[in-house]
Amino acid sequence: MSHASLSRRHFLAGASALAALGPTGTVLAEGTPSGSLTYGISMFDLPLTTGQPDRGAGGYQFTGLTLYDPLVAWELDVADRPGKLVPGLATSWESDPADRRNWVFRLREGVRFHDGSAFDADAVIWNLDKVLNPQAAQFDQRQASQVRPRLPSVAAYRRLDAMTVQVTTKAVDALFPYQMLWFLVSSPAQFEAVGRDWTKFAFQPSGTGPYRLSSLVPRVRLELAPNEAYWNPRRMPRLAKLTLACIPEDLARANALLSGTVDLIELPAPDAVPRLKGAGMRVTGNDTPHVWNYHLSLLEGSPWRDLRLRKAANLAIDRESVVALMGGLATPAAGQVQPSSPWFGKPSFQVGTDVDAARKLVREAGYSPQNPLRTKFIIPTGGSGQMLSLPINEFVQQSWAEIGIALEFQAVELEVAYTAWRQGAADPSLKGVSGSNIAYVTSDPLYAILRFYDSKQVAPTGVNWSHYRNPEVDRLCDAIRASFDPAEQDRMLARVHEIVVDDAVQVWVVHDTNPHALSARVKGYTQAQHWFQDLTTLG
Repeated sequence: MSHASLSRRHFLAGASALAALGPTGTVLAEGTPSGSLTYGISMFDLPLTTGQPDRGAGGYQFTGLTLYDPLVAWELDVADRPGKLVPGLATSWESDPADRRNWVFRLREGVRFHDGSAFDADAVIWNLDKVLNPQAAQFDQRQASQVRPRLPSVAAYRRLDAMTVQVTTKAVDALFPYQMLWFLVSSPAQFEAVGRDWTKFAFQPSGTGPYRLSSLVPRVRLELAPNEAYWNPRRMPRLAKLTLACIPEDLARANALLSGTVDLIELPAPDAVPRLKGAGMRVTGNDTPHVWNYHLSLLEGSPWRDLRLRKAANLAIDRESVVALMGGLATPAAGQVQPSSPWFGKPSFQVGTDVDAARKLVREAGYSPQNPLRTKFIIPTGGSGQMLSLPINEFVQQSWAEIGIALEFQAVELEVAYTAWRQGAADPSLKGVSGSNIAYVTSDPLYAILRFYDSKQVAPTGVNWSHYRNPEVDRLCDAIRASFDPAEQDRMLARVHEIVVDDAVQVWVVHDTNPHALSARVKGYTQAQHWFQDLTTLG
């Protein structure tokens, strides 16, 4: 049985068996937090600190799961296997057999926000209103923009009692708990205390998480101190102080580590890795469900409606050279997920390198190096999770030029790229743009498959950026959501993946390994097989 099937049984068979406290794994050493570390992160600015981080999945490890908790959490303190869904602020959740659209979340007793106020069902409803109800006094468009697309199934929600909440989905959705991984809970009392002002709240945030914010200098650094009253002993911070420092330039991060300005960095520059290792730094990575790819517009008038061009774009790229460009800190992509995934299936179209075949397909479509297809893509200049964004994009640009595709870039800051990704190819702001480059997490069925290929998830409802529509895929997506049998889900997910690879819906380039470089001062760190990471494992 696959890891994915095993992990999903924890809620598909009824999550009441998950009432044990917190994530499982190696218990951290007990005792008073001590010492300090500085972490050089690849972002131009710190993610939102108000409860729903921006800047993608990477933001969750920095200002999400440090300051806040979700109702449903992901196991992050294991490195040798994929994690699973585990209790967070909810001790259990289940789909009501009488009406499978109704999900009941039983909340954890005795949890308090950093400001001392109590966590309860009212706080959960208040936070749902914060991001889903524009009429609510606490509604915050910035936070809503981040999480609303991650909660596409929510139709309604209500308080059942002081420690129980019911969320009703638009239709039966067996994968709904995966959506709740992204929903974090901030303090209603603190919002009132700062005058109902989210800007002020950002500098004085209050969640239930393992860390408290002690200092914030936008675009520079954020300092975290332990929440000594944290409810989960397995996630108690080992450090007395953790500083996050914004160092967006790759070589600048490596130099900061070598000089001792920081103690660990994410995404070390590949050409700096030998120098880092020579200086005694430890370079880590792990299998990471995360794909670097292009979404192609399939709207009327887009050149990418021609399957020959989509296949040619995939076949023209030498992915082993991209891996070499990354200093070995990546693996070639043959689809949306790795071939080891239970959802890979057996596509007929083999994503790989065949430049002659690519050139022939482009000629058949009416183009050539002398008469190239001219097209524009929106791409991020860099940022967490985007690997070497500009060098990889330039490599692809050169590869495509050889077969007759002249690629122009609209390079933007990462958060602008995320916004365009969520808006979708039909948004007026993207007139003249036929492709989008964003790398992202593919750790669960919803985030790997359904949100990109189901026509119900066409942007801006979900992130089916391309406006891809395939009746068989839609039927399978409906059946996946209706099935509470993990093995049956796996079979149908594999079939969807076969179809979308054969349709060459995207151009898949590489999978990330989420590399980090650590100095000898870092005594402990568990790197999970996820883009989420648990910074409480740092010591």
